[in-house]
Amino acid sequence: MRDPMEPELVQRLRARRAQIHARWEAFLRLEKATGPLANPDTLVFGVDASLREIFAALRSAEPLPEEQVEECGCGRHPLQAYYRAGEQAVLEALVLVQAERAPLPAEVRDREFAEVKRVVTALARRDLGAFARLCQ
Repeated sequence: MRDPMEPELVQRLRARRAQIHARWEAFLRLEKATGPLANPDTLVFGVDASLREIFAALRSAEPLPEEQVEECGCGRHPLQAYYRAGEQAVLEALVLVQAERAPLPAEVRDREFAEVKRVVTALARRDLGAFARLCQ
């Protein structure tokens, strides 16, 4: 079991959902597409579902999946850029939310940052691993 994030923090992040979505899409469009499945016009349709999963995982005390990511045999894994962009967008929103709150000790800010990063990384590894197994 793990400690869920403070409900108020998750709610503030959820209130920025549209902004996170827009930034995720913008970052995704900066990435070089490695093939048709990595086309930002295709991947952007998954952002809302991914955000739902991220917010649910942040509220939950359930353990995160621990998968080792296998390299995709073709070397053109479409979800690598997707999750890189998503992590950047969600962490950016977290920093903005933290800046709006009353000053917090550095260890609290760092713990929140690490937890958001851990959640996004765990979900990314799960999806990256599933896709790599299909590619094999």
